[in-house]
Amino acid sequence: MSIIENREFEGERPLFYQKDLSLSKIKVLNGESAIKECINVTCTDSSFNGKYPFWHADIAQIEKCVFETGARAAIWYSKNLTMKDCQVIAPKMFRRCSGLKLLNVDFTDAQETLWDCTDIRVNNIKAVHADYIFMNSSDIEVENFELHGNYSFQNCSNVKIKNSNLETKDAFWEAKNVTVENCTISGEFLGWHSENLTLINCKIKGTQPLCYAKNLKIINCTFDEDCDLAFEYSSVDAEIKGHVTSIKNPLTGRIRVDSVGEIISDANAKAPNDCVIEVVNE
Repeated sequence: MSIIENREFEGERPLFYQKDLSLSKIKVLNGESAIKECINVTCTDSSFNGKYPFWHADIAQIEKCVFETGARAAIWYSKNLTMKDCQVIAPKMFRRCSGLKLLNVDFTDAQETLWDCTDIRVNNIKAVHADYIFMNSSDIEVENFELHGNYSFQNCSNVKIKNSNLETKDAFWEAKNVTVENCTISGEFLGWHSENLTLINCKIKGTQPLCYAKNLKIINCTFDEDCDLAFEYSSVDAEIKGHVTSIKNPLTGRIRVDSVGEIISDANAKAPNDCVIEVVNE
């Protein structure tokens, strides 16, 4: 394996198409595509401030590195990549990648990050300014995730999320086969147009949650007082602890709740309009 330490690189493609490469304490300055088309690369204790450094990389391990603002769109079209103990300041990290493992990574500008990726494992991650994170991605496992950003997990499929705090408007729109467990989810219009969304032991906040959903399952969840007009036009099987402010025009299924402020069934209800609502403490 070739070893490069304590070097600075700039310009276009300074380390293009390298194989079996160990990088330590390097700096990638202005320029583009510094480590493009590389295979079997490890990189530690380094910093990046040039665009597109890891495009089309295969089997890369990145540890204790910083991706500065200039390193936007840093890792695209890559596979079998592990990132650990890193700070990512640049936006648009990860596109069309597969086989990603992220551990202890801090994203300070995660806008449009992790798009069109597959086979993703995430643990102990913080992402802020994270609008549209995980869009169109699939086969995702997430744990200990702190998310601050809207429109997350749109059009995703095969997703498992545990023990996380998600502050996100319009999350899980048109998502399929998603399970969220032991999480707090704060944001308006949660899970609209989703299919096979399951929420277990979650605390839900935000107006008009879980509308237009197919095969929605709620298990032992609580709803904040601002969760009004819930379940409109959804097929749902729900066990809700505590109080729900209002339920409006659920399509079909069953909802069991301790108490509810208002059940709305108006002229806009749609067939089959046969959802059974059981109020335990009525």
